[in-house]
Amino acid sequence: MGRAWSVVLGMASLVLLACSKPEDSGNAAPAAAPPSQATQAPAATATANGDFGDGPGAAQAETIFKTRCSTCHGMEGKGNGPASITLNPKPRNYTDVAWQKSVTDDHILEIIVKGGAAVGKSPLMPPNPDLADKPEVVAALMHKVRSFAKGALGDGGK
Repeated sequence: MGRAWSVVLGMASLVLLACSKPEDSGNAAPAAAPPSQATQAPAATATANGDFGDGPGAAQAETIFKTRCSTCHGMEGKGNGPASITLNPKPRNYTDVAWQKSVTDDHILEIIVKGGAAVGKSPLMPPNPDLADKPEVVAALMHKVRSFAKGALGDGGK
């Protein structure tokens, strides 16, 4: 039993380390109103930046997704990243059509910055307060999350 706990704690440490980011200068994420209702996901546009859009934050968002998000959500957004083995509940599967249809863009943006606990979801989804003053990067990350449903929402893969 002691060895099993050591493995679990070691994996939890790995998750926290992988999800860590540079410390913010003490600025908390700005308060935002909760999403009013679910909206249909917009069609994602594939770009040279790998579905991060073509805005000014795309390159930084790509780096952040690879280093922070994919650890739990996986590079294909299926919630099967290497750290997901130890997590309960499991990370969100972004390819889930029902979830994509049920969540607004604003809600995704809020979760990215404030984390799961701030919106009544899993506290294992860490906040990213360092992105609060980088709306273009957060928007590119949201675009990436939406891109995992490409073709699955009846948009013909556009």
